Amino acid sequence: MTTLSTVPLAPLLNRLFAQADESSAAIIPTFAQMPKEERARLMASKTEYLEFYAKMKDAALAVSRETGTLLYMLARTCRARTIVEFGTSFGISTLHLAAALRDNGGGRLITSEFEPSKIARARENIAASGLADLVELREGDALQTLAKDLPEQVDLLLLDGAKGLYPAILALVENRLRPGSLILADNADWSPEYLERVRSPQHGYLSVPFASEVELSMRLD
Repeated sequence: MTTLSTVPLAPLLNRLFAQADESSAAIIPTFAQMPKEERARLMASKTEYLEFYAKMKDAALAVSRETGTLLYMLARTCRARTIVEFGTSFGISTLHLAAALRDNGGGRLITSEFEPSKIARARENIAASGLADLVELREGDALQTLAKDLPEQVDLLLLDGAKGLYPAILALVENRLRPGSLILADNADWSPEYLERVRSPQHGYLSVPFASEVELSMRLD
């Protein structure tokens, strides 16, 4: 048995995934009706992300169940003790990563979210999970919150916030990544600049599309 599959986390995740499905059903059709060029511009924007994601504040924008399990498995496999997450939302991915830390024997997860209503819900969910002692939720724009006071070594980085900021967030954490550390970027196809960086061996990464939504990269040096 694992923390992921036992009380209180397992029923909590079932409830959160059901809520995420409901919110997505309400929000995604509106997003899909945007002209393709406008969607691409907003998703890749480095300047309009606060306004754009504020409009999506009621949507969980959660990882899938499969991706959540993948996060847990990879964090366990690399024996992660320090994790940084960009984009907490309601905390679904956060809970999977914190569960891995618990089952690895402990550690520290730093996660960042700027939307106040999502921060409040994430704190409630983290408290209900019994994993709050492992999680530090930083409030505000990740370009500021993740620019200081990071651990000397980061074992795993999850990018699941504004896609246009993926390269900038990677740059903030990059000098903390040890050889062999993992970077997972959800929906990275919306960030060509990020993909170009991690898929170019001269930048020190080995990277591959993994599953249907995730770019999985490993720091080489």
